[in-house]
Amino acid sequence: MNNLSKIFHEKNSLFDLCMDLQDKKTVLISGHFNVIHPGHKRFVEYAKSHGKQLVIALQSDEFLLKKNTNERYFLESERANSIASLSEVDYVIILNEMSLITLISQLKPDFYVLGSEFRNGLFKEVEVYVNKAKEVGSKVLYHSGEIHYSTALLLKSNVELLSEKNIIEFKNACNRQNINLNHLINNQDILSNTNILVIGDSIVDQFIACDPLGMSSEAPVLALKEIDRKEFIGGAAIVASHVSALGVNTFFLSITGDDEAGRFIQREHEKNNIKSFIFLDHERPTTFKIRYMVEAQKMLRVSKLEEKNISPILETEIISALEKIIPDMDGIVVSDFVYGVITPNILKAIVKIAKHNRVKLFGDIQCSSQTGNLLKFKNFSTLTPTEREVRIALVDKDSGIEHLAKQIIAELELDNLIITLGAEGLIVYEKKENTIISEHFPSLIANPIDVAGAGDAFLATLSLNICIGKTVMEAAAIGTCAAAISVSRLGNISISANEIKNYILNIK
Repeated sequence: MNNLSKIFHEKNSLFDLCMDLQDKKTVLISGHFNVIHPGHKRFVEYAKSHGKQLVIALQSDEFLLKKNTNERYFLESERANSIASLSEVDYVIILNEMSLITLISQLKPDFYVLGSEFRNGLFKEVEVYVNKAKEVGSKVLYHSGEIHYSTALLLKSNVELLSEKNIIEFKNACNRQNINLNHLINNQDILSNTNILVIGDSIVDQFIACDPLGMSSEAPVLALKEIDRKEFIGGAAIVASHVSALGVNTFFLSITGDDEAGRFIQREHEKNNIKSFIFLDHERPTTFKIRYMVEAQKMLRVSKLEEKNISPILETEIISALEKIIPDMDGIVVSDFVYGVITPNILKAIVKIAKHNRVKLFGDIQCSSQTGNLLKFKNFSTLTPTEREVRIALVDKDSGIEHLAKQIIAELELDNLIITLGAEGLIVYEKKENTIISEHFPSLIANPIDVAGAGDAFLATLSLNICIGKTVMEAAAIGTCAAAISVSRLGNISISANEIKNYILNIK
């Protein structure tokens, strides 16, 4: 069945369809399904698992216009075709003349499935539909789909086909947002008059290439033989290197220990013409992470670090430096790995000084193996958390992604929120006056070599492109390409403007 044959408009056709489905195990879900993203796909997969026929009740253009919500919607024909393209969907019913109450009464589905956020009864208009479903004998389920932070898509499709599919989806997302790929390419070289400050934790990543020798005879331990090693700058330091490589006047403020790792970061930044303000902390080493590799497989990571906040004396020195540096900046990127540089006092000072000087603020927090909270980043222009970080911040493992995104935007008073989904790409939420616009950009590399630096490359590229006047959607598209370049090679290596131009040209 093709997409168009799944879509029903006319009342008489809907009546016949309802009669035909009455003897089958039918599942009904409803909504506007404006931009299909991985959250919707999880929800649809869960719903379909309970029956043989999955019916989508799609809100019409007229309904959404009367509802007067703070979101911009695509036309019902576009939304219907998009949701119908999912293999789990059997029928899409556009609710023009027929209301959802009437559809539930006629269809009498075996299951009516809603997102977890509707369980608590806060959405009174939904209770009418729930009561009607119960009245006709439907079982009402609340679930937003199985949450996962990695993907099993490679089990279902080969790498080449999956990459081709993702590129098509990427182009479709660009078309929906009126993004011209030529425009992205032609405007990558107007960056030289832009000043960006990157502040955060400095890290050195060491990769040790090994040969596997087998299992030790003394204990069940893998025995490895070291054959080579290489160091890369990481954390906020590599974010600054990405910004500099793209042609921007880059300033970097951080803490290191009085050690060789700290001096390595300074030497690398001097090569890249980064103006560094590095404060030495004699009470801690520079954060140093060692990864043992066999081929492209990471076997073990060992970290040498301190996670406590820096001293009040260093705080005062950094705040004094920020007061001098920030007025000349176009943007500030806060890259917080929660190792003690971004203290509450420093964050408060950054926000205050940036607001006074009308400087855009961009932020990211790394909570994969540390303890941190996204909610401290209030009044930023743009944040780029992972889905896991959003759920940790809101203490919510059940609700749908859109519900969580709207909560974060409202609570932190953001202009833009980008929720990254690992192998599933990212979702951009842009606030324009009272309107929230969203778009899903897929990951462009189906089988990455090293994902560790993708977020750093994305944050740097996104931030500077917004600073030079790109829309957040355009900046996210460019950032998606930068992330794809990053994951296609081992180690966190800065990405140049020419590399991004060539990548976009190849996509074209």
